[in-house]
Amino acid sequence: MALSVENIVKEYSSKPILAGITFLVNRRDRIALVGKNGAGKTTLLRLIAGEETPTSGHITRDAEMTIGYLPQQMMHNEGTTLREEVDTVRDKQDPKSVGQMERVLMGLGFERTDFDRPCNEFSGGWRMRIELAKILLRQPELLLLDEPTNHLDIESIQWLEEWLQSAPCAAIIVSHDRAFIDNVTNRTIEISLGKIYDYNVPYSQFVTLRQERHEQQVRAYENQQKMIKDTEEFIERFRYKATKSVQVQSRIKQLNKLERLEVDLEDNSRLRMKFPPAPRSGDFPVIADDVRKAFPSPHGAMLAGTPTGEHVVFDHVTFTIRRGEKVAFVGKNGEGKTTLVRCIMNELTDYSGTLKIGHNVKIGYFAQNQASLLDGELTVFDTIDRVAVGDIRTRIKDILGAFMFGGEAIDKRVKVLSGGERSRLAMIRLLLEPVNLLILDEPTNHLDMRSKDVLKEALQAFDGTVILVSHDRDFLDGIVSKVYEFGGGKVREHLGGIYEWLHYKNSQKSKVESQKTMNDADKAIDLALGQKVESQKSKVESGSGAADYAAQKAKAAELRKAQKAVSQAEEDISRLEQQILDIEQILAEVEGQSPENFEKYNRLKRSLEQRMYEWEILSEQLAEVQ
Repeated sequence: MALSVENIVKEYSSKPILAGITFLVNRRDRIALVGKNGAGKTTLLRLIAGEETPTSGHITRDAEMTIGYLPQQMMHNEGTTLREEVDTVRDKQDPKSVGQMERVLMGLGFERTDFDRPCNEFSGGWRMRIELAKILLRQPELLLLDEPTNHLDIESIQWLEEWLQSAPCAAIIVSHDRAFIDNVTNRTIEISLGKIYDYNVPYSQFVTLRQERHEQQVRAYENQQKMIKDTEEFIERFRYKATKSVQVQSRIKQLNKLERLEVDLEDNSRLRMKFPPAPRSGDFPVIADDVRKAFPSPHGAMLAGTPTGEHVVFDHVTFTIRRGEKVAFVGKNGEGKTTLVRCIMNELTDYSGTLKIGHNVKIGYFAQNQASLLDGELTVFDTIDRVAVGDIRTRIKDILGAFMFGGEAIDKRVKVLSGGERSRLAMIRLLLEPVNLLILDEPTNHLDMRSKDVLKEALQAFDGTVILVSHDRDFLDGIVSKVYEFGGGKVREHLGGIYEWLHYKNSQKSKVESQKTMNDADKAIDLALGQKVESQKSKVESGSGAADYAAQKAKAAELRKAQKAVSQAEEDISRLEQQILDIEQILAEVEGQSPENFEKYNRLKRSLEQRMYEWEILSEQLAEVQ
């Protein structure tokens, strides 16, 4: 399998978006397609998918090549159930295809109870998952994925990562989720000013190489600009001197033939922003006590003992957020994260229990509808200029550039901006307001990598309290120190950062799978014993052999117990080793460590040694039983 992009030019209204780009896609290439918003990433995917035609150039692919394209916007089928819709792409000759269909749907977050629901009952984000499931089940040779993680929760993103890592296909992926593309890609192509730069490395390595390339380009551009300026000054100075006419004409020809260098001079990679100092609030900005929220629903999942037709979003939610804490709300879409935020904001009041906002708490709230509250008649620059105070006023253009409002964009009126642009502008306004409790609901959805980095650093330095609703692991990492997991009508508190929570979730998943394996083994043993029952029945009934049969059952039970003990010890060892690695990295990277970190490290080492010793004993016991 190979796909060749040869000297592609794409213009809109005579303005070139892609200016003669060439590259080759080979089997198992996993390409991260990156660049600023508007650089042409989606355009290139549409050209490869055949949904647009190039102004000039050629895209050549094998005649039998199959392509699966997931756009950001899509048309949805109506009148079918989830099962019926996905069944249209299933290989009905393959007896395993039903299991594959269920595995993909459940991996993307659907429940079995969703399978017979009409597709038109699902929100846009869930319909995107339906389309993604259909594409994965077709098993194309080339996947084109445009922002596939935008509507996925963390667990579904991890499942998709695992699927892509093992899938025997090539992929070109546009995503602003750094952790996702780092985990699934091995090559990075950047589109900048209509050209491409191809790096045979994952995204994180590309960032370093790109910075070096950018610095070289800027130096070359500046040298050329100086040469042009000096040449133009020479021409202007001696234009009317007959003795210099030959040299003047020579310089004019030199300038006319010169290939002008272009470079993206808007480099905000080193821009630093800080929120205004947070006014002091009470010790407990948010206290939830036995909060319950339900909606009437004819289909919704219901908790035991709830009234008929009532969908309980969450129940018995009790927690306290202290001043200065930064916490994450995580969980599958529809499990109540935004609902609880709206209750805290007093936008929803028909809940039971108590939600108390602390003394002197000033809330800065970012939600998708915040963009609609902006004054449409103001320009982008004026929108920010009206809230900026102090030294920050001298850096408004830099800040706007960091959030993808460069050049002429600062003079646009708000009313002509896209939804994503308005959301970014609302985020910038929030960055400049003096508050002490920030509540951000999916703040990174319309931000590129650099914008997210600017926001992340600002949140890390913020001295107030933060509640973040997000599925972006890389963004949450290093900000939050506590995770609230939403699911099954409950909200569970987990101390530690996002990756500590994910490690816990993965260990729990391993335990479930291990238990399933043990249960399967139990069934196999019981079946084997059952097959002996008939042949031994007469002996058992007459009394002869009864003792042997009882001994066999006892032996099987002892074997299962020994296997389970060894399996649990191995899981504990793996968990402790990972925790030690994590804290070793912290100790190596961060100066001025607290004594608590060293104490925790030594405690973990002792626990690991003890568990290793116990594992050796348990393994010996298992060998004896076997």
